[in-house]
Amino acid sequence: MKQLKLGSSDLETSNIALGLMRLADKSTPEATEIIQNAIDLGVDLFDHADIYGGGKSEEVFADAFKQTNVSREDIILQSKCGIRKGFFDFSKDHIIDSTEGILKRLNTDYLDILLLHRPDALVEPEEVAEAFTQLKQQGKVKHFGVSNQNPSQINLLKKYLKEDLIINQVQLSLMHTPMIDAGLNVNMENDVSIERGEGIIEYARLNDMTLQAWSPFQYGMIKGAFVDHPDFPEVNQALGELAEKNGVTKTTMAIAWILRHPAQIQPVVGTMNTDRLRQITEANDIELTREEWYQLYRAAGNDLP
Repeated sequence: MKQLKLGSSDLETSNIALGLMRLADKSTPEATEIIQNAIDLGVDLFDHADIYGGGKSEEVFADAFKQTNVSREDIILQSKCGIRKGFFDFSKDHIIDSTEGILKRLNTDYLDILLLHRPDALVEPEEVAEAFTQLKQQGKVKHFGVSNQNPSQINLLKKYLKEDLIINQVQLSLMHTPMIDAGLNVNMENDVSIERGEGIIEYARLNDMTLQAWSPFQYGMIKGAFVDHPDFPEVNQALGELAEKNGVTKTTMAIAWILRHPAQIQPVVGTMNTDRLRQITEANDIELTREEWYQLYRAAGNDLP
């Protein structure tokens, strides 16, 4: 497994992370097998959120992790907070309370990384700064980041924070590429040229932030997986041709496409299937050419200017 340095921190991790939103309905033996398999494949960053399974995903992980042969210090635990029922909440009290709940459910003394989950329109960055400082000083969180935020929102937080923001977790897949589209269609009179993301990729590269790609197999807003979907024959044909050429699967190629980007984007994959995770990690052995990368991008329905 290839390693990745996370943002401006000293953390080094696998360049593929495992997201655990679907862990809540697994038994302890099932979850143990999932976690141990990931570790055996070289995956050591486990991504949670306080809303996953209403918190149960974290509880199941904690029970299952005790059954593995790995110590807490050998993995990176990341979780997210800020989404509540019907609203978002970046208040100091909620960040502190949510983190305490996460630590209790994960049965750990500290998080390696805490992310703010989705932007809060009513954010008071001074409160975020107070919460982060308190959690850092207490040793409960080592590093911080955000999820689904644009550069202006990040800069607003950074104006008040003492801690670096090392991660921005954003949606990205071969069939969901608005961050890339805007960067290619500069000063054009077409819809994709509108920079809704305000140069998220470029900002991350300029400011030493790691981009994590959530839902790397989804199209639209979590509408479903595009691999082998009958509505996307062109991209699946292109994936299939390259998969056959490299002796891997289309799943592998979809992740290889993300890993090829020089921004060193870390896919956060949510599979609970042992064989599928193995296919995903095989993307580390694939090095797409520039021509092949653009071939897949065009096959996904994107026109070059």
